[in-house]
Order: sequence, then structure tokens, then C-alpha cells
Amino acid sequence: MKALVVGGGGREHALVRALARSASAPELFCAPGNAGITADAEVLPEVAADDPAAIVAAAREHGIDLAVIGPEAGLVAGAVDALEAAGVPAFGPTRAAAELEGSKAFAKELMREAGVPTAGHVLLRSREEAVEQLAGAAYPTVLKADGLAAGKGVIICQSEADARAAADVFFTERRFGQTTVVLEDFLEGEELSLLALCDGENVVPLAPAQDYKRIFDGDRGPNTGGMGSYSPVPGFDAAAVEEIVDRVHRPVVAAMAARGVPFHGVLYAGLMIGADGPKVLEFNARFGDPETQAVLPRLRSDLAELFLAAREPGGLAGVEAEFAEDWAVTLVLASAGYPEGSSKGDVIHGLAEAAALAEVTHAGTAARGGEIVTAGGRVLNVTALGPDPAAARDRAYDAASRISFEGMQIRTDIAARAVARVPSQSTQPS
Repeated sequence: MKALVVGGGGREHALVRALARSASAPELFCAPGNAGITADAEVLPEVAADDPAAIVAAAREHGIDLAVIGPEAGLVAGAVDALEAAGVPAFGPTRAAAELEGSKAFAKELMREAGVPTAGHVLLRSREEAVEQLAGAAYPTVLKADGLAAGKGVIICQSEADARAAADVFFTERRFGQTTVVLEDFLEGEELSLLALCDGENVVPLAPAQDYKRIFDGDRGPNTGGMGSYSPVPGFDAAAVEEIVDRVHRPVVAAMAARGVPFHGVLYAGLMIGADGPKVLEFNARFGDPETQAVLPRLRSDLAELFLAAREPGGLAGVEAEFAEDWAVTLVLASAGYPEGSSKGDVIHGLAEAAALAEVTHAGTAARGGEIVTAGGRVLNVTALGPDPAAARDRAYDAASRISFEGMQIRTDIAARAVARVPSQSTQPS
């Protein structure tokens, strides 16, 4: 079997590693990949992750039996549609189904239709309409880019002045260029990420995870693509996960099927768990990053088999994803200037020393003159397993301490709340 993972970040490196553990022992390719993935798969650097034609051409050239689309841009561009039309089995939603992530306005409409709990909202179609609506809004409030924004399209606004500035950013900056912005009620509680595999009819939840979006300790500073994660999450056992799936994932999958747009792939629900239960903050139509890096190392089921089953209508009926009892903690090492920008070309030291202690997956890295250098905002992920969150966390930070590059940013509080809630096995009474 030959498998192609499309993308070049830490999520894709984690997917490559997980597929390598499949009983089918697939020959692995990754497009465009990065400097670290070259050790685990044949990298196709000339193939862009958002270019369906190039992806199809690469799949045909290498005789790919399964293509897995990692990033949202490729899904929204129709990579799965193009691959399937070319006779290449592909894991992920079609372009129409990926609209769940491609448009927050569409997702809000579908949630209303399906009765899925979410925050109240108003759609803003222009800066002028934004000025009018923001004058009467309750603060804090939230502004979200309707379209794709690489995990940075959410701004929590404490005042009308903040909200006006955020609206200006979304409507005018080239990186966003939005024609619609979502004004949403601010929700309080604790965030939870719950990913589930879908076959258009059935939903198979994966282990829950918790993500850290802000750049600085204590959840301060601007949003990022994610600065760390851990799995599982205290308080969310199998029964709690099943309840969320019944309230969120299954109604959405049923509503998509009723529209004639069955959802195959990963349905990621970003949730706020408040006093009145879970509410959806956002949907993603693919694996989350960095949640994937914490979830997949615990997976004991065959990932390639799950992906192939999800392609078939009803293929996941009766299937459960099995996970190890271990805890996983993932740290993100970011470059100087992130998330507003990123420093590129800084030499990375200590990779071998860190890899001897934990799993190191690459995100924004490149090879230059025999050295590995930074090539993006989020540079590396360090993931460690342990019998409890304290052990996993200590191992992750120990490994991360071996890595250095100019201006490296790392949060020091990842999984601290899990450690506070779950006793360490070494301190439990015998």
C-alpha cells in the first residue's frame, strides 16, 4: 500500500508517524512535507497542499492507494473531489462538505438547522454595518473572519474601540480580505477539542484534547494556530464524550446528509463547556493542530483502516477507536515574532537530544547547508507520554529544554490544569 499525506506541518508529520504504525506497512509520501518528515516519508516539495491538480498528478505518478488531506486550504480547494474523480481513494470531506470550515456563516446556519448549541451571532457584511452593530454590542464580544484564516481569525474584543479595530483588520487586510465577519457572543467556560471520524452516516469519536490558543502563559496575548495540547481531558470520560457527540457531531452529520452533502473525514468540534453545557465555538473539517500531535500517539487502532472505512457510506458502523491509557502532552516551539510574523533561517540545535526523550514532529522547518533551520511560525512540536499528566508534562518540557534557536517561544503552562486535577501516580497511596 502507498499512502500520500498532503501538507507540511506538525499535524502531517504526526499523521505520517501514525500511518507508519499501520499493519499494512504503507510506503509513505508527503507533499510538500518539511525537513523533519524526510526521515519518515518520501517528500514531494514541489507539490503545494492547496493545488488539487498537482496533488492528483503526484498521486498518479507514485501509484497512491490512499491520499490523506491535512490542511483546510486543500479541502476547500477541492482536493478530495479531484482525487476521487481521478480514481485515487482520498480521506477527507469534499469541497461542498468542507464548507463547514470554509465559512463560519454556513456553519452557523447548519447548526441552527440541526439544533446544535452555539453562541448567538450576527453577520456583518461591511465596515459600515459593523460600526452600527458594534455600537450596541455587549462586551466582551468576539469577531471572527468568515473564511479561512490559518487559526488566527478570531479576536476577542473588550470594548467597542477594540471591535472597530478588529473589524477594520478583517475587512481590509490582504491576509483576510473578508466580505463577511461574524459578530458572536462571548462564551465563558473551558475549551475542549473533540475530533470524530465520519463516514457520511456514522460518527466515531477520537480521544478528547485541550488546546492552548493564546501565545503567552495564562491565556494572554493574541490567538495563534495553537501553542500546545494534551489528551485525554479530566472530566470527559467515554460517557461524557458520547453525550457531546449526540448533541453536536451526529446532528451535523445528519443535517449534511439531508442536504445531499454527506460528510466523510474528520469533524473537529471546538467547544466551550460552560454552566449550561457544551456550545460549539467552531467546526473544522480536518485534524486539528496541535491536538493531532497529542491524540494520535495514544491511538491503538489502525489509522489506515479507519481512513479507508470512513470513505465508504456506513463503513464505520460498529467501529470504535481504541486508545492507550497513557496521557500525552504536546508543546509547540514557535519562532520569534509569531503570531504576527515569523523569523526564518534560524539554526535549530538539540533535535537529536530531544528526540531521545520524546517524539519531535516538525512543522515550520527547512534544511539548509546540512543544518535544520526555522521556516515558519510554529516550528516544532514535542510530545511525551506518561502514566499521568504530570509525568507526560515533565518529560515533554525536559525534551523541549534540549532544543534551542534564536527567539524561540514556548508556553510554560501547557497541561498545568490537568496536573492540578489528576493525582500523580507516584504520589498516590499504595
